Amino acid sequence: MIEATDFRNAMSLLTTAVNVVTTKGISGAHGFTASAVCSVTDTPPTLLVCMNQTSRSHAHFIDNKTLCVNVLGAQHENTSNIFASRLSSEERFEQGSWSELATGAPVLEDALISFDCEIEHVQEVGTHSVFICRVVAIKKGEQQSGADESLVYFNRAYHQVGQIEIA
Repeated sequence: MIEATDFRNAMSLLTTAVNVVTTKGISGAHGFTASAVCSVTDTPPTLLVCMNQTSRSHAHFIDNKTLCVNVLGAQHENTSNIFASRLSSEERFEQGSWSELATGAPVLEDALISFDCEIEHVQEVGTHSVFICRVVAIKKGEQQSGADESLVYFNRAYHQVGQIEIA
């Protein structure tokens, strides 16, 4: 049997993109930092997002039935930390400039890319909920000078990777 600590230590060596996942609706605006996000299929465009069921925002995502995955750039390390902190939802959204697309979920204006989604299915697996989300809008962020690298998490630390060409 694999111990939870052994699994967590092994997973720390899996490089992942850092995202701020947001929602807004009848339950208000909420968000959290997530690395467990991936593509499911492009037809129809679908993402998978995992969230701990004990998170204080969990019920709000279930109630609102929408979310936006904001993929963070290298300049967003502070934003990631704020959305992973114990700050209130209101205090979290004081960081950065926000707008919205089709669902109304908050879109970080200078994210590398934002995927606006409707949550179509929720599957509970152990301590987490797996949200299967249909992408209804995509927005490329307003890139600033020097904002051309992705923020990733590897070996329990932030790193910057890549260089995207801005057309």
